[in-house]
Amino acid sequence: MGAELTGPVLRVAALSKRFGGTQALKDVDLEVSPGEIHALIGPNGSGKSTLIKILAGYHHAEPGAVAELDGEPFDLGQVTASRHDRLRFVHQELGLVGELSAIDNLALRQGFVRTAFGNIRWPEMERRTSALVERFGLGIDVRRPLATATPVQRTVVAIAAALQGWEGRRGVLVLDEPTAVLPPGEVARLFDIVREVRDAGAGVLYVSHRMDEIFVLADRVTVIRGGRRIATRPVAELTPRTLAELMAGEEMETGHRPAPPSALTGPLLEVRGLSAGPLRGVGFDLARGERLGITGLVGSGHEIVPYAVCGAHAGRVSGRLRLPERSQRWTQARDAGDLGLPLVPADRPGEGVIGDFSVGENLTLPLLDRLRSRSGRLRRRRESALAEDWIRRVGVRTAGPGARITTLSGGNQQKVVMARCLAQRPPVLALCEPTAGVDIATRLQLYDLIERQADEGMGVIVSSSDTQDLLALCTRVLVVRDGRVAREISGRDITEPALVHAMEGTE
Repeated sequence: MGAELTGPVLRVAALSKRFGGTQALKDVDLEVSPGEIHALIGPNGSGKSTLIKILAGYHHAEPGAVAELDGEPFDLGQVTASRHDRLRFVHQELGLVGELSAIDNLALRQGFVRTAFGNIRWPEMERRTSALVERFGLGIDVRRPLATATPVQRTVVAIAAALQGWEGRRGVLVLDEPTAVLPPGEVARLFDIVREVRDAGAGVLYVSHRMDEIFVLADRVTVIRGGRRIATRPVAELTPRTLAELMAGEEMETGHRPAPPSALTGPLLEVRGLSAGPLRGVGFDLARGERLGITGLVGSGHEIVPYAVCGAHAGRVSGRLRLPERSQRWTQARDAGDLGLPLVPADRPGEGVIGDFSVGENLTLPLLDRLRSRSGRLRRRRESALAEDWIRRVGVRTAGPGARITTLSGGNQQKVVMARCLAQRPPVLALCEPTAGVDIATRLQLYDLIERQADEGMGVIVSSSDTQDLLALCTRVLVVRDGRVAREISGRDITEPALVHAMEGTE
């Protein structure tokens, strides 16, 4: 551990929260010590996000809850500058304004540096912002709108914003799924910064679904399930299996590896000379029933491949694609959208769901033409039946198709996005970071769902920076480096060391 533990820097007790008839939290106790990285883990819907939002002042706890910072009571219902000076947050949704630059986003929290006449000192603002984000080494242009940045770069800006003015302060840094879209190299950098915060004497509350992170990083872990605290244990006393059992309430298998590929047929999808952004002439074939992984470091271009194949990349694209079983004619990559291949995007809140729509509306959105009568009217009963069928098939936990999509946990929202794609019955399914921000139980359910589609003959493309996804799902992996396929790894040769070395170019 870092600094010697004294009293808790953060203590909450008897924390409860009810939403209508749903008990989200029930008498939860939690303590974070100075110089401690305290992990918070639990299945989707367990109450983790509700707890974080209560600490942030977004939700109000039920009467009777107790909260203290450094032994001083504070009101969970009041958001004060003093409280937020000692409680810093990086939320899963990041809380950034995409239309603004990194400079502006950081200034929204700490204010602008001004001259004696009130003018903004832009060179000083740029210098300060650059100094904060350059700790991650991603080469972020702090003057460009964050809407043009990658998910990784946006995560870095959100963390930098939370760390402003933190040096030497006692308090708690709350990180909610900070590595959801970070590849191994950036995860290691983040861990170093989290340890620096801990070693300076602050506490860190670290929310994650990735158990390997908890065993590498955390000192203690609290497990919540069904809105209740199940256990708080030193991480050194646990194993991945015992931690998974605490999360699930039963014995569960935490390992998952794909079955050996069956005899592959001819190509289901052919891609030639794909260029977009940093991509430079990537080509591959995808066989029926194959699960093809695509990975690489940030900036390599691997994350662009599924977008380009599905016609969803916003920038300039060149190359050609073909679905031989459908037509022998090649389609230019700029017209890839005409092939009708669905995409499960990386940025679920921004690209995957429409927050103001219901679960059913999000699910049936691309199928409306099939659901209309000859007069053009939408057949509501048929739409509802279709939504209910797919909710049942993929196991979405929801009050019904009419429930608003934002009432679902991240994992259940991801299932809705998957169902929307699968309901189109495509020959190829493309996924980008498919398990970002979901717990281990939901992750395994998504693995099984993807595997079943492949077993039924669908070709699957999985672009992921998460080596667990690649190990669990893929029968072949293409490693992209500097915009080109640098290495192909198949079958039993797909191991974490092999993937990391190929990504880093240290084979």
